[in-house]
Amino acid sequence: MRLTRTLGCTAAIGALALATACGGSSSTSSGNGTFTPPKLTAQKTLGKGEGQVNLIAWAGYAEDGSNDKSVDWVHPFEKQTGCKVNTKTAGTSDEMVSLMKTGQYDAVSASGDASLRLIASGDAAPVNTGLVPNYKDIFSSLKTQKWNSVNGVAYGIPHGRGANLLMYRTDKVSPAPTSWSAVFDKAAAYKGHVTAYDSAIYIADAALYLSKSKPSLGIKDPYALDQKQFDAAVALLKAQNADISEYWSDYLKEISAFKSGDSVIGTTWQVIANLAESEKAKVSAILPTEGATGWSDTWMISAKAKHPNCAYQWMNWIVSPKVNAQVAEWFGEAPANSKSCALTSDKSFCSTYHAADEPYWKKVHFWTTPIQQCLDGRTNVKCVPYVKWVQAWTSIKG
Repeated sequence: MRLTRTLGCTAAIGALALATACGGSSSTSSGNGTFTPPKLTAQKTLGKGEGQVNLIAWAGYAEDGSNDKSVDWVHPFEKQTGCKVNTKTAGTSDEMVSLMKTGQYDAVSASGDASLRLIASGDAAPVNTGLVPNYKDIFSSLKTQKWNSVNGVAYGIPHGRGANLLMYRTDKVSPAPTSWSAVFDKAAAYKGHVTAYDSAIYIADAALYLSKSKPSLGIKDPYALDQKQFDAAVALLKAQNADISEYWSDYLKEISAFKSGDSVIGTTWQVIANLAESEKAKVSAILPTEGATGWSDTWMISAKAKHPNCAYQWMNWIVSPKVNAQVAEWFGEAPANSKSCALTSDKSFCSTYHAADEPYWKKVHFWTTPIQQCLDGRTNVKCVPYVKWVQAWTSIKG
């Protein structure tokens, strides 16, 4: 089970502010708050499988029975298609981006902070969703979104999603929180016992809170921040730092901290909250009134794929109802296929993870790579690119 998502890119970013974020590109601004990626076309027809497929995946996304004999959706795929699966497990989005640039891999399970980089750099090709029969059953709210498409052109097949929640110790935090103010403006009440996700993308969490608590800043999208908005988010996080016990990226450490009381309130994921409760920690996790940030992963095909037909077959397989249900339960996230919920072994799973709860997901702002062309559509200002977020995160943590 993969329970870490380490983000960040320390390479220099050029004018587009994402295309050169770990590689060059001929992309240009489209003037509409997005960009024009390199001219690539989607595969038109599905041919005979090439005998193998090389994947880059998060741990838990391409299980072959080696971790748990009962958890294996690779060998059935190989038997059905004749495509041998070779998987490179990546620990960070930056690693995925770098590996895709080698041209040695056919597909990748990219998170939203990496997907736009891969599109802009020309490393990911548009996908022909007509070659993925199971695409029709993907929740519509996951299709052609700003983190997996450009100007309505799909660049991947949605895999699953999750929200970054607020978890607290029910015996130490009273009254029960309903707002992110508990870890920002009111964090001093729990000084030395507040925890936060250790990633530059966490700046978006502060921006989301400010969009509600300080509407005069005009924040419409937590990933589209002009300099004034960005500075306000950074200032909020620097103030929060005085109350932080630790920034977490290891789920085991977070569970341990909540069990011991070293941490009593902070960000988490539903699966972590479930595990903490199963270990008798007195915790509860909520989606605060302001909403939350979150992730949505997308299977993307390499523009240099040597085994594109097997890659398309894999994408169709991994989002098929039964397999997508298995992946979601093993990993701990909401499945992308709307038919998967009827096939989970835990019949309450999709309810717990809000899989079909669209009003819930409308409150979740999925990770998206910040670029200079403001993603909220503004053209009269430049937004702060992700490389600046990474630099600021270092100063926030001190």
